[in-house]
Amino acid sequence: MTPQQPHERSLRQRATLGLGQLARATTIRIAGAVLVVVAVVGLSLWLQQAAGYGTPAVLSLWFGVALGVVFERGRFCFFCILREFFEERNSTGIYAILAALAVGGIGYVLVAGAFLPDPSRGRLPPGAHIGPISPVLVAGGVAFGLGMCLAGGCISGLLYRVGEGYSRAPIGLLGVLLGFGLGFYSWNTLYLTFIAQAPVWWLPAWLGYGGALALHLAVLAGVAVGLLPLLPHLSARTAQPISLSSIGHALFVPRWNPLPTGALVGVIGAVAYFRVEPLGVTAQLGSISRTVLHDAGALPARLYGLDTLAGCATQVVQAITTNGWLIGGLVAGSFAAALLANRFQISRITPRNSGSALLGGILMGWGAMVSLGCTVGVLLSGISVFALSGWVFTLAMLAGVWLGLRLRLHHV
Repeated sequence: MTPQQPHERSLRQRATLGLGQLARATTIRIAGAVLVVVAVVGLSLWLQQAAGYGTPAVLSLWFGVALGVVFERGRFCFFCILREFFEERNSTGIYAILAALAVGGIGYVLVAGAFLPDPSRGRLPPGAHIGPISPVLVAGGVAFGLGMCLAGGCISGLLYRVGEGYSRAPIGLLGVLLGFGLGFYSWNTLYLTFIAQAPVWWLPAWLGYGGALALHLAVLAGVAVGLLPLLPHLSARTAQPISLSSIGHALFVPRWNPLPTGALVGVIGAVAYFRVEPLGVTAQLGSISRTVLHDAGALPARLYGLDTLAGCATQVVQAITTNGWLIGGLVAGSFAAALLANRFQISRITPRNSGSALLGGILMGWGAMVSLGCTVGVLLSGISVFALSGWVFTLAMLAGVWLGLRLRLHHV
């Protein structure tokens, strides 16, 4: 036996042991993802039979699961997308948002047309996120953008990153609850001063569905063309034989292309609106804050006009709403997807980044409350249904993110 043979045998043994540990870790991750799916199925069966829930809750839960998977697999995080755009001059992620808005606009025409065949009569589609345009909406958008920089994500981004083990996310979401509380305290003054008489503009009321959709798609196409110079060159992937293994790898390991990711978000949004309600992720969070303050006797005796406005409406609740089930499904779907892709990892937390996450959440909560929604409700659902309030919020939010990045709030 040569002196090298024991060493080579030791290397082979360590390699075999490493492969065995890797296989066990993979099995555990797959089993964990399967258990999440089984738990969601079991919860669905219970909700279907439980008093006060039924089909709307079940559908919301599964819409949330679908969103969580798509958000996690496609990295559909507004802050991450905008940070890459502003700091790295990379427009790749923007195309996911544009695709979601384009597909969502087409889907919302079909849904809104079924609810309201003639848009010129002055009525608005029921439940659609079409809000008043006022300085409050601008302030809410800017505050929301600044909060995204501090917290490291928007509200939907924090929710899906809970499923990835992002430790700052729960702290940011706690801040969102506090921010909603501040929003309720400031609401009456803002409403009576700015919102009560603010215009509510919906494009189909002037242009009809066809004209509104044509303008919608033209604007999105113009933005897409304008951003082409900032789209990095995509290298061709090596062709691989199609098999169950290659399909599984493509679905569960690499990040998805932004165009199909955005298109799936748009489809989910349109179907959710048709079957339950428009997409949004703040109604349950705001309702929790409102309920706690109401039960403590800490709310104003009356919140003027709040319950008459469309958007991610809050209410005093004693049970989980359909929006709450969507949020729960979103976290569960993200967690399952992160396990399969081996992307679940508990991140490091410090007093400093905890404080910035809390402050960012407070800013986002206040901004979402006074804007009647966030990047999912006001931006995605609002723009998709051709509400000008969605564009106003988006531009204000972009300004807030740009300012926050210039101030390096994301490094606080």
